[in-house]
Amino acid sequence: MKFEINRNKIWFVLAVLAIFTACNSDKQTDSSNKENTEVAKTTEAHEEESGSIATLTQEQIETVGVQWAPIERKELTATIRANGMLSVPNNNKANATSLYGGVVKSLNVQIGDYVRKGQVIASITNPQFIQLQEEYLTVGSRIILAEQELQRQKTLNQGNAGAGKNLENATTELNTLRTRRASLHQQLTLMGINPNSVSNGNLKSALVVASPLSGTVSNVFAKIGSYVDVSSPVIEVVDNSSLHLDLQVFEKDLPQVKVGQTIHFTLTNNPTTEYDATVFSIGSSFENDSKTIAVHCKVNGNKQGLIDGMNITGIVSLNNVMTPAVPNDAIVAADGKYYVFLQTNKEGEKHEEEKGHIHDEKEEKPKKESKPNLNFERVEVLKGVSDMGYTAVTFLNEISKNSMVVVKGAFFVNAKLSNAGGHEH
Repeated sequence: MKFEINRNKIWFVLAVLAIFTACNSDKQTDSSNKENTEVAKTTEAHEEESGSIATLTQEQIETVGVQWAPIERKELTATIRANGMLSVPNNNKANATSLYGGVVKSLNVQIGDYVRKGQVIASITNPQFIQLQEEYLTVGSRIILAEQELQRQKTLNQGNAGAGKNLENATTELNTLRTRRASLHQQLTLMGINPNSVSNGNLKSALVVASPLSGTVSNVFAKIGSYVDVSSPVIEVVDNSSLHLDLQVFEKDLPQVKVGQTIHFTLTNNPTTEYDATVFSIGSSFENDSKTIAVHCKVNGNKQGLIDGMNITGIVSLNNVMTPAVPNDAIVAADGKYYVFLQTNKEGEKHEEEKGHIHDEKEEKPKKESKPNLNFERVEVLKGVSDMGYTAVTFLNEISKNSMVVVKGAFFVNAKLSNAGGHEH
């Protein structure tokens, strides 16, 4: 009986020990699972962050031509698109002509040359030029004789020795010669000859043609040996600094266009560069049969590369709403999402092979200094409207105001990131 009681006690103690051991094992298992979960989450977050950063060497950047720039702000939300043409007002372009006909002796300019107002551009010759100078000198000599004759007739008339008719004739003759000399004086001045310098030993056979204004030579009509006169211009000069933009706006859009609005435009055949203009006048009649109204704008800022007659594509901004925008080439698509690359100081995860390769290079060339690599972080964005080569973007996460976005070579950076990710996997 006593043996059975002791055996029951032993079984009870063993059962209690088994339950206690099982509880401790469950606690240790739960604690281990929690630690493993936290480590897995941390590792996954680190991999996700490092997997969005592409590292490029200076050699790769220079070879591919990767470029980055600040994020711009554009008015792309409420706009009107219209076509137009660049033009120069008539008072800023002119033809250089000669008032007297002659044969072109020399031509000093070519198309595209810049000329100043009054600059000599050509010279022409004609024997009539010498005849006018000869007549001017002859009239001057005859005036001296006429003055002497008038003085003699006055003396005779005072002594009642001469007829009054002779005095009148002498006076008329002197006045006629003086009028002729004044006419020749003006003609020589218009020809570019100083009348006071005309003498028997200094007769000029060639006249000069000067530019009527400062600008660029847009056309040359004459050539050496050709005959020109007042109806035959020698060259055409255009002052492109006074370029205007004539925008053709449809009737339905005209009420939304106001004086003072900003126009962004690009050349139709070269849309890489954007220019700005300001509306200063709105037409009051239709242009031909196109049912459009001309809106006149003044081109602002740099006008380099703009020429009279170029076709343009313009965007009329209807409000002052500015939105972040990047060039179209700066946006890359991946897995149904859109991304841009921002320059960052964060570092991506290096592969073991790369680390070993870098370590070997350092051992082989310890004295050679190389430029540091640059890192670019892929950031997801939402695309907006696109126009004038730019696309409005909305960043899902807040970024720094001084962020630099890759504007050229984003496709290569994305490919570099994708290759790195595949190698890592």
